This record gives sequence, C-alpha cells and structure tokens, in this order.
Amino acid sequence: MTLETVKPADFLAMVDTEKGTVDRRIFSDADIYQLELEQIFARCWNFMAHESQIPNAGDFFLNYIGEDRVVVVRDKDGGVEVLLNTCRHRGNAVCRAEEGHATSFMCTYHGWTYDLKGNLVGVPGFKDYYHEDLKREEWGLIAAPKVESYKGFVFASLDPEAVPLEEFLGDIGKLSINQMAERGDLQLIGGVQKYVIGCNWKLAADNVWDFYHPAISHASSFMVGRWRRDLHAEMPGAIAAPIQSTSGAGRHIVMLGQYGHALSGPKLTPDVNRNVGHDDTWRSTERAKEVLGPVGLQVSNHPHIFPNMWFATNQGQISMRLPKGPLTTEIWWFTLVDKDLPQEKIQAQTQNAIHVFGPAGMLEQEDGENWGQSTIGTMGTISKRYPLNYAMDLGHAKVLEVEGSPPYSETNTNEHAQLWHYRSWAEWMAAESWAALKANHSPVPSGYI
Repeated sequence: MTLETVKPADFLAMVDTEKGTVDRRIFSDADIYQLELEQIFARCWNFMAHESQIPNAGDFFLNYIGEDRVVVVRDKDGGVEVLLNTCRHRGNAVCRAEEGHATSFMCTYHGWTYDLKGNLVGVPGFKDYYHEDLKREEWGLIAAPKVESYKGFVFASLDPEAVPLEEFLGDIGKLSINQMAERGDLQLIGGVQKYVIGCNWKLAADNVWDFYHPAISHASSFMVGRWRRDLHAEMPGAIAAPIQSTSGAGRHIVMLGQYGHALSGPKLTPDVNRNVGHDDTWRSTERAKEVLGPVGLQVSNHPHIFPNMWFATNQGQISMRLPKGPLTTEIWWFTLVDKDLPQEKIQAQTQNAIHVFGPAGMLEQEDGENWGQSTIGTMGTISKRYPLNYAMDLGHAKVLEVEGSPPYSETNTNEHAQLWHYRSWAEWMAAESWAALKANHSPVPSGYI
C-alpha cells in the first residue's frame, strides 16, 4: 500500500459510520502506519510546547512531529522556531538535551553550527575544505513553515498549505484549550513524564473518551482507596469510577469538531464536581463564563485535539500519544498549574497528577495492558477480517444548540467521539492535499449522531 497505489475510497471504507465499525487493520498494518506519518502528522498542526517552557531567547524543548525530531526554541527576536533536529551535512542530531538553554546548536559530528533561527552560521574548513563554495544560506536547518500559538500553547505544521491554527482548531479545539488556559497564569511543572507502551497510538488516543471501562479496568485502583469509596457510582460486583455510572444513569456531554477534534465526558454537576474532588471555582468567574459558554461550563474531563493531544482536565495535565511504529506508542505527560496558587495547592495538584496517570499512576498502567492486548488482537490472519465495534449509542443522541456554545449532545455513556475520531482519520488519510481535506472533511453533525 503506497500513496501512489491506494485509493481514497480504500480508507473511507475502513470506517463504517452507519454501522459503527472500524477495520482492525488500521491498528497494526505497517504500510498504513507509514502513510499516517505522511498524510496526518506531516500535514497536521501538532502540539509542540507550552510557552512557559521557553520563556527566554535560547530556551528550547525537544519534541516530535510523527517520527521527525524537532527543536522548539525561542529565538532572539522573541519568536518561536520549530526546527528539524537533524544536521544538513550527515543527519546527526544538533541537539541532544531534552530541554535547556543554548545560544546556538552545533552538530557533534563535524561541527556544523546553526543559530536560533536555524541558519547555518559555522562550517569548519569553510575556506580550506569547501573553498568558500558552500552556499550556507541554502543549508540551514529545515524549519516548520507554520508555527503559531493559541493562549500559550504552541503548535507547528510541516505543511506550508495548512490552514491557520485557529481555523484548524475551530470551536471545539479552542474550547478544549480554554478548559486549561482559563484556569490562571499557567506554568509547566518541571519534567515531562515519558514511557513506552506496546500499542498502536490510535488505541491509546481513543481511550480518552472511554467511560465504559473504568469500573472494570480500574476496579483494583478504586478498591485500594485511591478515591473515596462512599462517592463511587454504584455497580453490582465492582467499585465504579467516582464520576461514572456504567448503568447509563450519568449524563455525558459530547461535542464534535471539524478536522477530528472531540470533547466528551460526564456532565459537570455539583455532585460530579464534589465526587471529583478538584477545585473548579475558576469556572464561576465572569471570564470563564464568557469564554466557555453555558455548555462549556458543564464540560468535564477529556477534550482532545486531533490527532494525538488530550487534556486530563481534572489533574491539569496534557498527554501526547507519540507514534513509534505501528505497534509502539510513547506516552508523554505534561502537568500545568496556576503559578499564583498557594504552594501547598500546587504540590497537591502535582502529587495527584503523578498518582493518577503516568508511569507511577494508578490508571494508565492498567489501560496500557488493555491497549497492548487490543493491538495484538488486530494482527491475526483471521481476526483482522472482522471489524471492531464502535456503535454504542449510535443514532440515539440528538444534537442540540444553545446560544453562545457549539452544537452538542447530552446522552448516556457512548462512543460518539471515538467513531468521529476514526471518521476524521479516514478523511485525513484519503485527502490528497490540505485543499482537498478542507473541501471534503465532514461538517459538524446535526440531527442525531
């Protein structure tokens, strides 16, 4: 399967939105994975860093766009550059530290040196070996043609034809970021938690909106007292998640946005807020009411920006699901706090973040076991002939409109956001260009989803 031989209809057929099924091959096929790097990651806007990580000229942070290593750096003019971390001479990394401060980047192989904008400014032997014939202005680091920031969250695209960031985000992408950005003057807690799980990145991503699994997958976490048992939803034979009733009694809000963004989770009510145990008083400010809108104020938990960025709003965290091959995903966790909070509250939020998700967390280690086994389950000769089911609540959730908020649905536990994610995945994979994607991506649904 290559870009030259595959037909757009091949990808669109892999996601049946009427039946709610998804072809298993998309989770383990090596050729499909290579096309994802080209069709999705190389074109999409990708989250790079929070501006609090690079406040001063020369501050940098290493990240990835697909499998391309990049340096996110504040230049001397105050702008942000996203540079491919590969020397133009022999391809060696020009930066080895994961974060820090530099005045330039020098390749440790032969010494080619680049300034903070990626310009080639130093070449050993330029006069004697190259006879001054090397056109240094043509051999700078490869720079992302599009770099923009929304409320302190820096994104980049490697495609010069990409639409502007705010157009890409749309109402749902911006609302997702606003759920974090409006909490105060945010700063990143030092250190990003990183670890590897043997699963396809998409299975790790679609768990974002999955509130069907907590009572089963995380029963042991609840049993050891990670949350107060008296606040757990009832489920015979198991202790359920504190904000979830798998019987369907708990109401969920679903918002689907252009290009694949989705926001879905339990409706925030006084009881749910009490159960979660987090300080959400920021939502009562006039600023929050204006920015989030009447429905956005009721949204809790896991907004997601396509393709692989999601917000764990209860813990004040961002997670990235970075592809490392069709069968491997590297998980990154960033923790953001309002720097004006009292130190004891910052410490409490940090401790909570560490012990919920991440390598020392009580939840994602259990999740990772499921994702790994699910990935293996897509590889069998016979099993991969049978699609996966994403049909929960399909066709039963009415799309509502309230002035001041994007269209939304209020329904039971569901898989609408997951199916929307894969529908959008198919459209990204099928589109020959940004222009085609913009013209043909699905509009925000109306009627019933």
